[in-house]
Amino acid sequence: MASNYRISGHETFSCRYAWLPKAVRGVARDRGLFDDEERAMVDLGLGRNMVRAVRFWAQAAGMLTPAGKGGGHALTKLGSTLLGERGLDPFLEDIRTLWLIHWNLSTDVKQPLLAWDFLLNRWQEPEIARSAVLRALQQEAARQDDDPSPVTLEHHFDTFLHTYVPTRGRKGEVHEDNLDCPLVELDLIGKVGERLTDSAGGRAEPIYAFRREEKPDITADLFVYCLNDFWEKRHAAEATLHFREVAHGHGSPGQIFKLPEEDVRARVEGLERQTKGFFAYAESLNLQQIRRHGQRDGIDWLKAVYRMEQANG
Repeated sequence: MASNYRISGHETFSCRYAWLPKAVRGVARDRGLFDDEERAMVDLGLGRNMVRAVRFWAQAAGMLTPAGKGGGHALTKLGSTLLGERGLDPFLEDIRTLWLIHWNLSTDVKQPLLAWDFLLNRWQEPEIARSAVLRALQQEAARQDDDPSPVTLEHHFDTFLHTYVPTRGRKGEVHEDNLDCPLVELDLIGKVGERLTDSAGGRAEPIYAFRREEKPDITADLFVYCLNDFWEKRHAAEATLHFREVAHGHGSPGQIFKLPEEDVRARVEGLERQTKGFFAYAESLNLQQIRRHGQRDGIDWLKAVYRMEQANG
């Protein structure tokens, strides 16, 4: 069971396109940038609440980490490699980078984001309805001896939703103000209809659902990076994992990316050839498991994701 859920800190803003690159470049220049909100407001050209949101998302996405003694923040190896001055994708131009950010937002073990952790891993309903989700999130928070206000939970869920679902105007156009969160490009969550609520008046509420289908944008190399990251975060001491753990386990690639089981199976069947034996899949009548031979720095796997584009460039 997850613990120490994060429910607030994003100031009700979903992450915007420029924020992660700005945070990485800003901290590369000045590790104490976010310790002085006034200075950060001037440096980033944002208001106080947005500065706090930038700091929140840069940490939640795994790009920054508190520096410890002396204060300030430091770039993580991921942040520097991906969004640094000579990074692999410093301006979030590659759809795989957006999937990677989604992965990081959804797989924090120590302080998971409540809506991400719960809805991606334990929400069993085929549809996502605001009223039902808010009841479930309140119950989940209570299990952790946390008692957030209904308004705090509403803001948290709305932030989750606006991370993935664009806001549209009356004629279906996307408002310019709402083109800010890059993860809407993933098309991970879509509106599928409306239904009447149980509340007095029976107003209609929108119904959403995860897109549970093959996702070619999650390339074989990106899948390997995330499989290795999942292994390190949740099963570091184990040499083998059952197929079901990779397809359906808490925080697994299959769950976080909402991949069909058949797609996960096709991906793991190619692991041995793709990774030159580092990962290997074995299947028999009674056993389906992936084996990992040793350990390897995740940054090596990350660089492989972008290697072909770099060569072509």
